[in-house]
Amino acid sequence: MIDVESRRAVVVTGASTGIGRASVAALVAERFSVFATVRRLEDADELQEQFGDSVVPLLMDLLDEDSVRAAGAEVCASGPLFGLVNNAGAALPGPLEYLPIDTFRRQLEINLTGQLLVTQVMLPALRRSVEEAGDARIVMIGSIGGRIAGPILGAYHAAKHGLVGMTGALRAELAPFGIRVLLIEPGTIATPIWERGRAHGEELQSRHPHSFGRYAEQLQGAYAMAERGARSGQEPRTVARAIAQALTSRNPPPRQVVGRDAKVVAGLVRLLPFRAIYRVTRARR
Repeated sequence: MIDVESRRAVVVTGASTGIGRASVAALVAERFSVFATVRRLEDADELQEQFGDSVVPLLMDLLDEDSVRAAGAEVCASGPLFGLVNNAGAALPGPLEYLPIDTFRRQLEINLTGQLLVTQVMLPALRRSVEEAGDARIVMIGSIGGRIAGPILGAYHAAKHGLVGMTGALRAELAPFGIRVLLIEPGTIATPIWERGRAHGEELQSRHPHSFGRYAEQLQGAYAMAERGARSGQEPRTVARAIAQALTSRNPPPRQVVGRDAKVVAGLVRLLPFRAIYRVTRARR
């Protein structure tokens, strides 16, 4: 582990709940100063109350480019940035045949395009960390859904598969400058993302009952999976520990699967032929 002689700064996006909130706690325990992005003022107040001066809340929405650029300007003005944890995201379900294009576009904006925008605005501060301390890191929070795809979460899978490619390209481009880019791929984690996704899917289904009707069984299966995930998925602190290790280890793995279920799926994807994988993931009538 790196000997931390002073409090280095890390940005964690999506810090109001779930993995983001757990990561803030884990990084404060590791003596980092944390810029924690949230969308609501009440969440900022809660973070300030819980962590005091160790955390600087930033109001930021990935769908609001001005807010992202303002957050980047504030971080860059504060000094060098050792780490960026791109965690904020959403899961917006629906059958691709009828999914409103605005919803699909929104999913990509949140889980893919927004991740690049945040990275771009934070890179000047990350470069300064390399210049002054010889190290800086970007941690992308992907998903086992970036290695495999199933029904109803097509937009989410598209974004997470895209994140894998974007992370690989960033890793290659930034390597000569001493900025390490790491990908963490969790399995099912007990976070509010699944319940929020289910609520969004049910709202869409109520607005398009006829077109969504033929996918009713697949939708119910996806909702049941979301309920199981929210109830019995791994604790967010499991991923938070992996994030903290990625930022403190001397030689962290560039790509890491987190969770027993994710490791099983990753192993099957690596070993099984595509035909067998498609038989497992296809929907049933």
